[in-house]
Amino acid sequence: MILKDKIILVTGGCGLIGREIVSDIRRQGGIAINADINVDTCLEKGTYHLDISDDLSIHSLVSMVKETFGRIDGLVNSAYPRTPDWGAFFENIAPASWRKNVDLQMNSCFVICQSVLSVMSGQGYGSIVNIASIYGVVGNDFTLYEEYGGTSPAAYCAIKGGIINFSRYLASYYGKDNIRINCVSPGGIFDHQPPSFVERYCAKVPMRRMGTPADIAPAVSFMLSDGARYVTGQNLIVDGGWTAI
Repeated sequence: MILKDKIILVTGGCGLIGREIVSDIRRQGGIAINADINVDTCLEKGTYHLDISDDLSIHSLVSMVKETFGRIDGLVNSAYPRTPDWGAFFENIAPASWRKNVDLQMNSCFVICQSVLSVMSGQGYGSIVNIASIYGVVGNDFTLYEEYGGTSPAAYCAIKGGIINFSRYLASYYGKDNIRINCVSPGGIFDHQPPSFVERYCAKVPMRRMGTPADIAPAVSFMLSDGARYVTGQNLIVDGGWTAI
């Protein structure tokens, strides 16, 4: 029960990884608020209808949670909105699409961090975990996609790399206020990808399997907990050893 009675917002709590993060927080005794566009607002049930692309929606979430519970102990940025052309080959990416995805994913992270940090700085403590990726740390292995003709979105690595260093900035800025900001960077998570992708990924990663949401969520819970009370500005990579080789 390492998160007992902690009030923790989770954006994108209906997503592949977000669902498990919400569940693990609750298993650890925390009060997780699933802030997602696919749920209705009912804080008694731990849900809030959030449009992460709308600044007013973000500020309303933070205000309502603060008014209801009197504090915000933690925030997990797990939302993963993207445009319909997400995954286009680099040479086919329209500049407008690039800008939109940066706005959806990176700029929304800035807005919600700024809003939540205004609460945390007033209360003198808090913890934020931003979900990043191994592809914010290392380059892409495009051989994974060759057999089925796919690719990895160019904006993804730029956004995730930016979020990792943005988290370091925040950690440095808010350390004096006893607020910790860290990242958790998953490796490849199995989500019914083409068989050739899965086979090639598993052949390369040292642990010889893709990750699951259940591999990621406990790392997030730890970073939110008092067990990580002297950990800030870090990027915890949970990837089965992918970035070790």
